[in-house]
Amino acid sequence: MTKTYPSKINYWVYLPLIAFITYFISRAVIEGQWAGVIVVGTVSVFLIIPMIFITRYRITDTILNVRSGFIINKNIEIAKIKSIEPNHSILSAPALSFDRIEIFYNTYDSVIISPKNKEDFIETLKQINPAIVSEV
Repeated sequence: MTKTYPSKINYWVYLPLIAFITYFISRAVIEGQWAGVIVVGTVSVFLIIPMIFITRYRITDTILNVRSGFIINKNIEIAKIKSIEPNHSILSAPALSFDRIEIFYNTYDSVIISPKNKEDFIETLKQINPAIVSEV
């Protein structure tokens, strides 16, 4: 069994980032600073845009894979997941929404994510590992 859950996306969260990128690119163009256009454009294309379009959470029979852009690709053993709690932190995470959950695993590890269908996502994890405690 493999189930893939896309990240819930709140596009308004990214408006300041888009405004920031647009501002710096337009300033660089106006001032003829083509190196700035290339740097900001490259970072945007290869780091930020893929995070928006390639953030997903895949559940297999034993592994939860958290993927965000080209940077984050984390495998978590579902058998080692202890609990799931709601989380509305603004800290950076492989989550594209503030409607987040935090998954605690191993002894001190956790990951904050924002699956689109939280209830089904959590239920799928609990079917594999019934010992998971969910406070969501």
